[in-house]
Amino acid sequence: MQNFLNNNSGLPLPLNEDTGLLVKEKNPAKTTVNLTIDNRSMEVAFGTTILEAARQTNIYIPTLCSHPDLCITGSCRICVVEIEGMEILHTSCDYPITQPIRVFTCSPKVQKARAYILDLLISKHYGECFECGRKDNCELPALAKQFSTAFLRFGKPSPHSEIDDSSHSITRDMNKCVYCQRCVQTCNDIQGIGCLAPIGRGKNIKIANFLDMPLGEAICINCGQCVDRCPTGALQVKDSTVDVMKAINDPNKHVVIQTAPAPRAAIGEYFGLEPGHALTFEMNTALRQCGFDKVFDTNFSADLTIIEEGTELIQRLYKFLVEKDNSISLPQFTSCSPGWIKYLEHFYPEFIPNLSTAKSPQQMFGAVIKTYYARQTGINPKDIVTVALMPCTAKKFECNRPEMESSGYKDVDYAITTVEMARMLKSKNIDLPKLTKSEFDDPFGTATGSGVIFGATGGVMESALRTVLELVTGDSVETYFNHADIQPIRGMEGIRKVEIVIPKIGPVPAIIKNIVPDMEWLKGVTLKLAVAHGTVNARKVLENIRAGGELASFHFIEFMACPGGCLGGGGQPVPTSEAIRQARARAIYSEDNNYMIRKSHENPAVLKLYEDFLKEGPGGHLSHKLLHTRYTPRGKKLN
Repeated sequence: MQNFLNNNSGLPLPLNEDTGLLVKEKNPAKTTVNLTIDNRSMEVAFGTTILEAARQTNIYIPTLCSHPDLCITGSCRICVVEIEGMEILHTSCDYPITQPIRVFTCSPKVQKARAYILDLLISKHYGECFECGRKDNCELPALAKQFSTAFLRFGKPSPHSEIDDSSHSITRDMNKCVYCQRCVQTCNDIQGIGCLAPIGRGKNIKIANFLDMPLGEAICINCGQCVDRCPTGALQVKDSTVDVMKAINDPNKHVVIQTAPAPRAAIGEYFGLEPGHALTFEMNTALRQCGFDKVFDTNFSADLTIIEEGTELIQRLYKFLVEKDNSISLPQFTSCSPGWIKYLEHFYPEFIPNLSTAKSPQQMFGAVIKTYYARQTGINPKDIVTVALMPCTAKKFECNRPEMESSGYKDVDYAITTVEMARMLKSKNIDLPKLTKSEFDDPFGTATGSGVIFGATGGVMESALRTVLELVTGDSVETYFNHADIQPIRGMEGIRKVEIVIPKIGPVPAIIKNIVPDMEWLKGVTLKLAVAHGTVNARKVLENIRAGGELASFHFIEFMACPGGCLGGGGQPVPTSEAIRQARARAIYSEDNNYMIRKSHENPAVLKLYEDFLKEGPGGHLSHKLLHTRYTPRGKKLN
């Protein structure tokens, strides 16, 4: 007689009568299965979950712990359904369909269970919704409107934890936590950090780091991916808008803002637009209505970053290949993502010398504003307040690093996220999508398509290649890639590898004559390049290099802490998914195609900066002082 063992889903799994071991059926006889959900018959692939099957037929099943970026946990229990012939209810998100079944998603039994489950969750969720940063799109009250009872059968929630405000980037309020563990999964599976974990059991459970340390002291890279996936307000971006508005309202302060490319491709979502609508120039108008004195384009300093970082790469290669200097660290790593840098400092400090010394565009811009711009305008730097609109929560941490004061002042005073800016606009009754368009302000209003694509994974690499190929070969990059679109670099795969042969050598351009005497040594060289996004993929790359694998022989690798790059940053509108990130990427590449100038080294505003101020050129003494830095394992300045 056949023996059976039940798994967590209640499915019968066959046991081998001779060995007693579980039989794993590699090739099921049936590739599809028939089932009925709420009297609708359908056919689905073998192993499809009930939740997936329901969504294929537009049958609504509520969820809380489920997220398209995360694996299945079944921890919230909201998605329970009734299966004909089975006594107990089952969670639909983790029940694979392997045989014909009949499912009921809203039977009286299911509705009663959901009401109890939701009331249990609400009994732990303390806080006033109207003052919560997630009040516009919190998932818990949306479910409560549908399924919760009119009374709190398990008692009124009360505060049980102090708010953790220790991080520069993230505020944690465990009073609002419903223990769905999305943050845990995100930190472990997407980012590979492991900063958060469930501690304790039953009513004593809490989500914290292993030693229950304040978030500001824990091994947290400030990426904010947990914030982006938290369904309630337990994890939120630390708000800086009050301080920014205070500066704007101070008549003695000259407040300027720089805007990164990724927020423009996402902020419309907060105003009801579908993902993929860029509102770059409408946002300029909105920022002036908010009271900012000048609105500048971070794409300017992205172009500046490419020139500094690209010439650094050429210099490293020259010293290693020509001068045989074995102290040179290769491959060179990009240094634009502060979450990635903090990850490297925590987990792989031996690779810190591989980091480009170039600062991120945010920090370069802050240093330029409080030196060059202050001199040009005659404004005392102490009266200039620099604000950066960024998609990234880690940018808040970055601008507070002690080494980011090369101008003699704090280079960037405040970094605010896309979500913070959207709230600020709404608080002033500014309907962003309906505004007229306006340009950026000079002298930093001129940008290129290369600066725009920094917002997508692979964008920094593609921008660098557009410049490096032209500087080295003397040819237009369009000679090798149609419309300067370097397609092999683009995509959402976690790790991408590209090899490009240098076909010819041109004369040394004036802008890098102080770096190398000639470039004949590059003729015929195969540049080995890689792109990785999400720190779980960064770990794979670094482990490969550490083991002396294929990537150890590469020359240049782009790393971004967040999935999809900056457009998937923790400060972007909620929700996020791969489809949403791809839509934002399309908006960014569309903007790139609309620019007259698409290469960083052709940006006239950047060239003027070198001509008038950074006169020694890229990597010169003043450039190195203002635009470069070095890191140590503790993140302290290295003189």
